[in-house]
Amino acid sequence: MTVNGGVSFWYREIGLPSRRRPLDRSLDVDVCIVGGGYTGLWTAYYLKKGDPALRIAVLERSFAGYGASGRNGGWITAALAGSRRRFAATHGRQAVLDLQREMNGSVDEIVAVAAAEGIEADIVKNGMLRVAHAPAQLPRLRRQVVTAQEWDDDVVLLDAEETVARIGVAGALGASYTPHCARVQPAKLVQGLARAVEGLGVEIYESTPATGIAPHMAETPYGTVKARFVIRATEGFTAGLPGERRTWLPMNSSLIVTEPLGERFWARIGWTGRELLGDVSHAYIYAQRTADDRIAIGGRGWPYRFGSRTDNDGRTRAATVRQLRDALVRLFPSTADAEIAHAWSGVLGVPRDWCSTVGLDRRTGLGWAGGYVGHGVATANLAGRTLRDLVLGADTTLTRLPWVGRKVRKWEPEPLRWLGVQGMYMAYREADRQEVVAGRVTSSPLARIADKVARRD
Repeated sequence: MTVNGGVSFWYREIGLPSRRRPLDRSLDVDVCIVGGGYTGLWTAYYLKKGDPALRIAVLERSFAGYGASGRNGGWITAALAGSRRRFAATHGRQAVLDLQREMNGSVDEIVAVAAAEGIEADIVKNGMLRVAHAPAQLPRLRRQVVTAQEWDDDVVLLDAEETVARIGVAGALGASYTPHCARVQPAKLVQGLARAVEGLGVEIYESTPATGIAPHMAETPYGTVKARFVIRATEGFTAGLPGERRTWLPMNSSLIVTEPLGERFWARIGWTGRELLGDVSHAYIYAQRTADDRIAIGGRGWPYRFGSRTDNDGRTRAATVRQLRDALVRLFPSTADAEIAHAWSGVLGVPRDWCSTVGLDRRTGLGWAGGYVGHGVATANLAGRTLRDLVLGADTTLTRLPWVGRKVRKWEPEPLRWLGVQGMYMAYREADRQEVVAGRVTSSPLARIADKVARRD
């Protein structure tokens, strides 16, 4: 039986945390951070480490780690949250290489901080495989590897035999491999990080929604927080703030997780390195082998809700569960009889140009970070360190990266926004059907059209 909702399997495994007290009065602090996910917590962590005298308050509308930080697929990936071409167009090739180097380092930074702070989060750093399992996908995979290598990326191409030796994906024709990726139990990571931040003396106020952000202040139902700097760290929930409805599109992503799979299954499949697993479909999937030997697999099921509505506590439509199960069985046919133990959804932020951003206006004191387009676990760490430098007024290699200060135009108003996103993913799914199910041997032109409409190219 599929258990649906209840935030995520990761919290079902460890239990929902007890709520911290809400704000009960107006405050005057140095830094107010709105949002208690990875971005807000990493920012608080590095700021307090950088200047222990800072008075920092984190405002969280639910509990720390309630959003995507506790619901994601458990990928600490160095994949850029944005387009190399677009970043290079404004800052040049070297700046993009610098950004990729910092992203690679962010994976190791998270692993190191978790160890230093005693956060046990099932982390295994053995890289990531992106598998081609249909003839039309293989040329696309090869092009992606060539392009990545042109940017000095540490990605390599594996043939079918090398791929199956790592993970026995049905019909695997080849894969790309990068070492810059680690598996994590995301709820364990974010809860451990919240405890570490509190231990440094940062106040986290839960059940405290920000009803408005203005220069040097954040409004809540329980009082006003005045601060030299106010950092918006709300990622996929940004659309719920006044004036921000069209800033970033709240994209929904969904996951299912199987029951624990037995030794006979793993003897056939392998996956002994517990690499992260993705594919080269247009509406791609992402998966991990969990610490207790389940498979968690995710993808874009119901990608967008009209009017930028965001959350219903992770509940997931039955049609989405079926789509993800079909994808699971297509990759691993022997899971056909496996029970799906849990299904859930989360929301991520997508800027109109699909490129993440971080910045600070010192005149107004307003800062921001987000728009991670699904690569937020590691990118949020880099954002936290970059916001630290910006707030402290330091001129560093981080503050000169090409995503700093990046601003793009807003998304289209409704119903154009809804129609565009629905049409885009309908095209991607049909392209995948043509390639994977119908056996088309070349990439479907529908996907190229969708890329143009979405401006993802």
